Amino acid sequence: MLAAQMLTSSIWFDMRYRHALEMPIRLVSIHLADTVRVVGSLPREDLPPMLTALSSDGFQLALRPGPLPSPPGFDDTMAAVQDVLSQSLSDRIGTDARANLLSAELADDAGRSTGILGVLQAREPVGHFRIGLELAGRTDQWIELVASEAQGGIEAEPFSMMVSYVVRVYVLRILLVVVLALVAVRWVLRPLQRLADAADALGHDLHSVPLPESGPREVRQAARTFNLMQRRLIERIGERTRFLAAVSHDLRSPITRLRLRTEFLPAGDMQDKFRKDLAEMELLIASTLDYIRGEEHHEQRQPVDVNSLLSGLRADLEETGAAVSLQGRADAPLPAYATSLRRCLQNVVENAIRYGGAADIHVEDSADWLRIRIEDNGPGIPDALLEQVFEPFFRLEASRNASSGGSGLGLSIARSIARAHGGSLALRNLPHGGPQALLTLPREAAGR
Repeated sequence: MLAAQMLTSSIWFDMRYRHALEMPIRLVSIHLADTVRVVGSLPREDLPPMLTALSSDGFQLALRPGPLPSPPGFDDTMAAVQDVLSQSLSDRIGTDARANLLSAELADDAGRSTGILGVLQAREPVGHFRIGLELAGRTDQWIELVASEAQGGIEAEPFSMMVSYVVRVYVLRILLVVVLALVAVRWVLRPLQRLADAADALGHDLHSVPLPESGPREVRQAARTFNLMQRRLIERIGERTRFLAAVSHDLRSPITRLRLRTEFLPAGDMQDKFRKDLAEMELLIASTLDYIRGEEHHEQRQPVDVNSLLSGLRADLEETGAAVSLQGRADAPLPAYATSLRRCLQNVVENAIRYGGAADIHVEDSADWLRIRIEDNGPGIPDALLEQVFEPFFRLEASRNASSGGSGLGLSIARSIARAHGGSLALRNLPHGGPQALLTLPREAAGR
């Protein structure tokens, strides 16, 4: 854009230079035409004294043997000045006048020869011209004119011209172009922003609303490809889920047969060990199916009364003899997957009860986020393993074993559900040693 402005400026300066020469050459041509009308009919011997009499400081006339041709290689500016000279003389004299511009230049206020930039530095630039004019019917007699002429009384303040030029030609034009460019770029990139938002929503919810396949051809093609990718991901993950579910379900039959055969074994340690191993296998299969169900979120979002959900969960757990405290309230319903959110909270609270003996629930609500903190007085988790405990089937052997009922999938399912809501689930150790689980859920539905 700046390069284009520089090119425009060179054209403007050139036009301004021509304009600064145009007024002086018109005044000179008028004066010269009047002189030609006076001396045109004089005898040859009377011309020199008459030309001397008509001369002045800025208008020097002399008789020269012709012809006086224009120098070769005139640029566009000199050619334009030549055209103005010829046209003005012809209009004034009434016949085609053969006049050649021999030289032309501008001088600043101090009389120094100046170039194109001088038009912005002088208050009243002066044009200096050397002209050769053929006398009508006398090809061997030419009048040589050396003249100086200003702008005809028109003065310009150089600084004002410079400010006016910079403001009008540069600042306003650049601002206009920048504004138009910003509007155009934002308009053109709007489909790209929609694609980015859809990709972000897809990361939280695989079943998010597909992109509308509208707009320019490239945008439609990108949206169509993105939607095709989403459908393929759903199909692939669905195939994987169905495969794992089928395998887990089919394993129940041989486990059931093994349970029956175990009952025919003699009573003793061997029978107890078989029962224990089969119980662990059945728990693992049930947890795997539960994890698969937790990965899929086919239910619709709806406003969920978090206060009622937590109160109901607290009541259910207290019936089993667990100690659960609840502090704080949600100010308004939360857009969420109701069944999945309850499973998420239940997994985290039961985890706190299992390994800490009790669970303390704290609710903090704001305009943008709902935060639920679940704390317990358990032994805590080593800092290096705070993220690793969210991995499927990972268990801390010091506190989590088969007899305690832990399968290593509860926290994985809970975090998966939190992310499906566009939120997060994180663990940290409190100063007194117990762990704290922080569930953060956005007030706005993810990917809206």
